[in-house]
Amino acid sequence: MQESDLQLLTDAAEAAGEIALRYFQSDNKVWDKGHDDPVSEADFAVDRYLRETLMAARPDYGWLSEETEDTEERLGRDTVFIVDPIDGTRAFVAGESTWAHSLGIAHKGQAVAAVVFLPARQKLYVAVAGGGAFLNGAPMHASQQDDLVGADLLASRPALDAHHWPGGVPAMTRHFRPSLAYRLSLVGEGRFDAMLTLRDSWEWDIAAGALIAAEAGATVTDKNGGALRFNTPGRVTAGVLACAPALHQQITHRMQAAA
Repeated sequence: MQESDLQLLTDAAEAAGEIALRYFQSDNKVWDKGHDDPVSEADFAVDRYLRETLMAARPDYGWLSEETEDTEERLGRDTVFIVDPIDGTRAFVAGESTWAHSLGIAHKGQAVAAVVFLPARQKLYVAVAGGGAFLNGAPMHASQQDDLVGADLLASRPALDAHHWPGGVPAMTRHFRPSLAYRLSLVGEGRFDAMLTLRDSWEWDIAAGALIAAEAGATVTDKNGGALRFNTPGRVTAGVLACAPALHQQITHRMQAAA
């Protein structure tokens, strides 16, 4: 079932990419949902396509998407699609290429199939639980970095504020990508040693990327080191930490010291 679900997600993501690219770097209407949170007509068009296509193929699954009004109906379903039609809308609107379609499936709270697709970069990340992770068909492996000193970290600037690190901010090099799904996938790809976000994270931003990173060998938890669960009533996790296995305890220990 997971393999057929993965093919379903892959086909849908590629078709969604064709839709999104019609709006990309063109006259795309944009609205502000509040708190400087943009949404574009491309988001809605992709969401509509994905919802209709995926739910027609799996009518017994639930549905959770950033751009679809949420209902409690999904909470009664064992298996749920968790989708962000365009993760990184700010980058999309700005004409940058680091936005992604994030398509995941969770079963009884655990991510089991995932696709993160960057149409403007032609990068297709996929994973199924227990089956490894792949980029454009090639196996991926997470970093084996074993020391925070010299590690490459994907994070927003506030994550390295001194008050989060009472023993001193580690000598890591900070990088940033606007899409959380892409950040998680990049850790799985081994291009970066870790990614960290301290803010509560929407499930649709991370469900697919978390599985991809984990299947590539990264350790993936919330910011406190707790297990991630999906299809929850609140739809959020307590931040996200994905990193080379040897770094996980180092990071959580130093972060928890600040609590």
